[in-house]
Amino acid sequence: MRMKIDVVLDYRLGAAGPAIVVIEAAGAEGQTLISASIDLGQPAHLGRVPGEEGIGERIVMRLEDRLTCRYGAEVEVTRPPVDLSRLDAVPVEHMPGDALRYLLPSRYCEADRFTNFVCSRFDGLQGGAKVAAMRDWVEGHLAYVSGISDGNTTAADTFLEGRGVCRDYAHLLIALCRAAQIPARIASVYAPDVEPQDFHAVVQVYLSGDWHLVDPTGMAGADNMALVAVGRDATDVAFLTTGTAADLQVQTVKVTRLD
Repeated sequence: MRMKIDVVLDYRLGAAGPAIVVIEAAGAEGQTLISASIDLGQPAHLGRVPGEEGIGERIVMRLEDRLTCRYGAEVEVTRPPVDLSRLDAVPVEHMPGDALRYLLPSRYCEADRFTNFVCSRFDGLQGGAKVAAMRDWVEGHLAYVSGISDGNTTAADTFLEGRGVCRDYAHLLIALCRAAQIPARIASVYAPDVEPQDFHAVVQVYLSGDWHLVDPTGMAGADNMALVAVGRDATDVAFLTTGTAADLQVQTVKVTRLD
């Protein structure tokens, strides 16, 4: 599947300082960048560093009083749909280092608080079948409500509140997977069927020796997502991080199917 991505960002900054932008579709397995361009104006400094696990890049800038950005790309996604039920759990003692670190609790994903719930609610299930059941549970028990969560909302908060946005769905599924001893990490993606259109957060789980994309909101499949970045939780994949207050002027994300 081929998609076209168009992003416009315009933020006023409270003072001069650094900014980190992570919005470019990655050159990653399962997708090919057909074309890409980005216009960041004239920052005082601009550099690039690799993203987590070597997926994508972080653009690091120093700005005076404003961030303006226009990003456009065409991406062909070649990865197939995922049938989780056919995937096996990997024993902890056989996991590589890049999987082991995603068993641990993180700032927004307090996996240790969900151990008893996972053991009782999903008892008897293993591997991908367990992930599928947890994904279905999250989608069925949460209501998608914009503006209900903020930068302090954790997986436990979302579990109790029963509503949130894509990052909240992702954090909760990650916490459940980690509590089940299945490595899970957040992934930022673009997908054409997301409503409302925006930067989208999903989950990658480690099963059968590889990472697989799963969307607990049910709005996207692995075969129609363009991967941007991965990390422990939203802290690692935020599309914009600034060292000072940032006042939104314009933010638009448009993702269109081309075939």
